[in-house]
Parts: sequence; structure tokens; C-alpha cells
Amino acid sequence: MVQVGDEFTILLEHTELMSTRASCSEKALATMTHARLGDRAGQEWLIGGYGMGYTLRAALAVLPADAGVTVAEIVPEIIDWAHGPMHALTAGCLDDRRVMLIKDDVAILIDAASEAYDAILLDVDNGPDGLTRRVNDDLYYVDGLQAAMAALRHGGILAVWSSDPDAAFAQRLADTGFDIEEVTVDETSNDRGTQHTIWFAQKP
Repeated sequence: MVQVGDEFTILLEHTELMSTRASCSEKALATMTHARLGDRAGQEWLIGGYGMGYTLRAALAVLPADAGVTVAEIVPEIIDWAHGPMHALTAGCLDDRRVMLIKDDVAILIDAASEAYDAILLDVDNGPDGLTRRVNDDLYYVDGLQAAMAALRHGGILAVWSSDPDAAFAQRLADTGFDIEEVTVDETSNDRGTQHTIWFAQKP
């Protein structure tokens, strides 16, 4: 992670993965999932990748008091920064009583679950091709998608953030049996930034 003044950036070598300059699509990952799920009682969400906390904070803003949110973050430095230099930006989200932080691979939690989650939100890479960790590919191929299907409750949603469209991934979601909606979201509020893709894959 890099800090320049009040701005923070997460880099992989020279590739920018996330920045405080743009966060609309990360927030939309949560708010648009909630809009599609509706007001279920006792919702349980799993968020893969804390990043800069934008998705988590957006989720907490719309979820009721009886909800639970598990956050899986495998990179300890990201959590260290959340409690340290970026503490002012976290808005206390990691201390929210609805949140459980697990410092591990989200794939392990998915594999271990059976109809446990109303929503699984994945933003662990730049999209369905593993960039930060090649093993992230496993989340986006047949075995990983079948595990996500099994981990979701009836009508639950697997929401996946991507920097770009990916027709092959969309087809894999369909082949797994999900009902799919692909949405393009602006990364900034002024319509001058890039556009990102979110897939909302609902378990029938």
C-alpha cells in the first residue's frame, strides 16, 4: 500500500488495484446486492476481500441490526493499515458488532459452508482471472462456483466485481445454474472514470 497525503492506493507491483480516489463500484457491490435480496430477516453475508473497506461500509449502511457480515481478508498488511494509517477512513466498520473478521482465504469459508449465506460478495482480484494470487482462479471456475452455489441459501446471491467484462466467466455462471444479471457501474460519481462490471448470480 502507498500513501500520498490523504490518498491511499493498493498496488500489485505497478498495477493499481484500488484507490481512495474512486470507490463507487465497490460500494455498488454491496448496495445493489442488498436491493436485489430485499428485506430478509437475519441475513448472513460473506465478503471476500476487505480492500479499503468500501464494500463493507456500504453493506453495514443498508443491512439491519440482525444481520451478520463475515469478512475474509488474507493479506495481514491490509488489516494493519485499516487499524493504522487508514483508521480515519474505516469509520469503525471493523468494530461493528455485526462484523466478524477472519484473516484467511475466502475460498476456505465458501468450501466449508452449506446454505449458510444470503450473499457472497467477491472483490479479491481485478476480476475472474487471478492477478494478485493465481489460486484465486479457483473461485471463478467450475469447482469454485459450485461451492458458492452450495454455500448460498435459496435465492441467495453471488456478487462478483471485475474491472472488465468477461463473457467466458458469465457463461460459467450460467452453466453452474445461476440466474445471472451483468451490470456496468461507473467507478466515479462524475462519470469521468472507467466503468467496471458486477455480476449478480442468484441461486434459484
